[in-house]
Amino acid sequence: MHRTRARLSDGRELVYYDESPGRIPVPDPRGLPPVEPVCEVRRDPLTGDHVTVTAHRNTRTFLPPPDQCPLCPGGPASEIPDDSYDVAVFENRFPSFDARTPAVPPTVDGAEVFERFPGAGRCEVVCFTDDHTAAMTDLPVSRVRTVVDAWADRTAELSEIPTVRQVFAFENRGVEIGVTLHHPHGQIYAYPFITPRTERVLAQASRHPGLFDDVLKAERAGTRVVLAGEHWTAYVPAAARWPVEVHLMPHRHVPDFAALDTAERDELAVLYRDLLRRCDALYDTPLPYVAGWHQAPTGEGRDLVRLHLELFSIRRAPDKIKYLAGSESGMAAWINDVPPEAAAARLREVTAG
Repeated sequence: MHRTRARLSDGRELVYYDESPGRIPVPDPRGLPPVEPVCEVRRDPLTGDHVTVTAHRNTRTFLPPPDQCPLCPGGPASEIPDDSYDVAVFENRFPSFDARTPAVPPTVDGAEVFERFPGAGRCEVVCFTDDHTAAMTDLPVSRVRTVVDAWADRTAELSEIPTVRQVFAFENRGVEIGVTLHHPHGQIYAYPFITPRTERVLAQASRHPGLFDDVLKAERAGTRVVLAGEHWTAYVPAAARWPVEVHLMPHRHVPDFAALDTAERDELAVLYRDLLRRCDALYDTPLPYVAGWHQAPTGEGRDLVRLHLELFSIRRAPDKIKYLAGSESGMAAWINDVPPEAAAARLREVTAG
């Protein structure tokens, strides 16, 4: 993997990850004005959850025609000026978190119970390929491996930002999920707080030493394993929330992508593509999904959380979507209509293509 840094015309960073050396970046010709994000975080006093408020994101690009795609190389609206690339990462033009966001008062309406602070993190877009019509499942293993290296490199760098507490790499795929761009891509959020999901995991892991080892051992001995290699295992978790949900976990306890060794990265590229192809083979149409890579916090609790993928889909049947209604949305009390064992059996049996 060969990394080349560049700058867009508004000052945002662009990083190319190529499989061959020699890139000389093309300057961005657009003459964009500087980014002026306003990102603030408010804390819900009843739950302790952080809620981010970003009014500028309401004007972000939404499903443009192919000739106006900002992720296609070299086009009139492109965020990537070069005429081709392998993998490219750039700072989001409409970030949820940004270190340049201005200061805000420490409270809302002067009430101490309503705490708030600047959303001083960072958001990046990860373009998996310059082919607008491709998907992660179409890429050669070598390109998936380059994506893995890009995730690792960005995780290491973003974790060094003083205000960042946790780095989350993810892909939203499908209009049903709510994607705003069709071009194959993912995102990385560098949060200025520990997310509610991770806070709950940290609480469990602090009460249960060796939690991830015990979970993986039990899953590998059970009936829900989908794929297994020397370094990774993919399984449908025993308490799956979604009709399609798969976790992919390394056998070694590592906090994040940056800690993976060469053999672990090599196998991950193979198994991850295989898993995505199996998911696509479940129905007659590509599966809408969220593929989220959970990584340990950058500070306290770092030794308690193991890097792992949590992939889920809202599709519960070929023509049915699972909507988060009263129990899930209102009370966070999940109800799953598909037994995890049945979902795992289907994923094992389908042809990955």
